[in-house]
Amino acid sequence: MVKILAIANQKGGVGKTTTTMNLGHALAISGKKVLIIDFDSQANLTKCMGIKREDVKNSIATLMNLEIEDEELPAKEDCIVTRNGVDIIASDISLSAIDAKLQQSTIFAEKILSIIIDNFKDEYDYILIDTNPSLGILTINALTVADSVIIPMDTEAMSADGLQGLLKTISKVKKRINRKLEIEGILITMADARTNLYKVVTETVKKSCENHIYVFNTQIPRTVKVGEANLKRMSIIEYNKNSVAAKAYMDLAKELVERNEKKTDC
Repeated sequence: MVKILAIANQKGGVGKTTTTMNLGHALAISGKKVLIIDFDSQANLTKCMGIKREDVKNSIATLMNLEIEDEELPAKEDCIVTRNGVDIIASDISLSAIDAKLQQSTIFAEKILSIIIDNFKDEYDYILIDTNPSLGILTINALTVADSVIIPMDTEAMSADGLQGLLKTISKVKKRINRKLEIEGILITMADARTNLYKVVTETVKKSCENHIYVFNTQIPRTVKVGEANLKRMSIIEYNKNSVAAKAYMDLAKELVERNEKKTDC
């Protein structure tokens, strides 16, 4: 059965796109069938995956617009780009126009992405949605279709301060739209254990989340190798499989899969 994960945080620069790309690649290496959806009009995930405009027949914005207009969606092969064993539905700047269009609609505006994913989900083990840095209607669409949410959070005080707004939004979506929605866990990114701020923020997060929100044991270390990999349009695992960040993302994939297998067994 497919697991749909939204990678979400309204704060930018916390590693959502990097996490989506590298976790997706790690899951694929682990033998899972993975679809990644770039659901941000900045299209950073699409760019980081090395996907060019001419590679894309139909972006997620095109599919959203077709569904809004109640028109037939293209065949799967005309929606998907494959990179290194991972399928991707790409994005572009036109998704910002879809954002505006959805805000003007009152009929099932939050369910458009769900309807689109229904056409793909049976073919995958994991679907990862890279959301934009806001709590607007596009993010609500992602939360409406998701089974759970991974919240990347860097070790800055402001990152921890913004967590409550996201948790409230998740709670509202769960109560009003998507009762199955859960928080998969908080993922500490850009971790530098040498700094006092890291120690303060991580302890604050663990204490505030104790007993009700899972905090992943795996942490993603701060390293220039990740930025280098992004510039090369490669995952960190492709770029330098022996780096600490590559090993961390492989550990994260293993932790995620093992936790979900335990839930299934129960």
